[in-house]
Amino acid sequence: MKRKFGLIGFPLSHSFSRKFFTGKFAEEAIDAEYLNFEIPGINELKQLIDAHPNLEGLNVTIPYKEQVISFLDQIDDSAMQIKAVNTIKIHRSGQKITLHGFNTDIHGFQQSIRPLLQEYHHKALVLGTGGASKAVVKALENLHIDSILVSRNPEEKGEISYDELDEDVMESYKIIINTTPIGTYPNIEGCPAIPFEWITPRHLLFDLVYNPEITEFLKQGGKRGATIKNGLEMLHLQALAAWDIWNREE
Repeated sequence: MKRKFGLIGFPLSHSFSRKFFTGKFAEEAIDAEYLNFEIPGINELKQLIDAHPNLEGLNVTIPYKEQVISFLDQIDDSAMQIKAVNTIKIHRSGQKITLHGFNTDIHGFQQSIRPLLQEYHHKALVLGTGGASKAVVKALENLHIDSILVSRNPEEKGEISYDELDEDVMESYKIIINTTPIGTYPNIEGCPAIPFEWITPRHLLFDLVYNPEITEFLKQGGKRGATIKNGLEMLHLQALAAWDIWNREE
């Protein structure tokens, strides 16, 4: 029986994962398929898994990275710490099904941003407060970089609003990471509301968005000499880490 993997989320019209894994399977002659499972509610997860007995693993995207946790039997330590899962390994033993959750976004982001870091990059602003932001914060912690979350409506302790991004903050925090979907195709004119006039060549702007290749956020940073990078390499790295998880013996 052909091995099967897939992605759950809603909506999935611009998913990276299916194209990536379909190409990988073809290139490496792996007898497997990767499908998009656009489910309108996370409660449909069990029914989905039951309906596909050869399903071995799932990637998880918006809006289910946090919601899926209560449906899992085991959770990797890093994913538990940030309370966000983007990879599920499905274990089958007879009629028993066990779901094990992981977060490979941490690895993907950490490895992607590491080569760009300079000695003056020791504090970061993380734009957004969703599941992706939690992975970014954990990766920054692993790299010994302090971070603070920026939200349109700060609710948790330690979050700040966009209105608080004054010259002093922008001078102090030279890494700025966009974890929101703002600026994603087709709404490519969208841009996080940061004061770009205080961006300098010492700033590093990283956008998890990868379509378009240069978002308005990155374009504005580039105009001011900042180092810029999109999320495509991060996606490749986290996908390969998920593949390793699905194929390793446990």
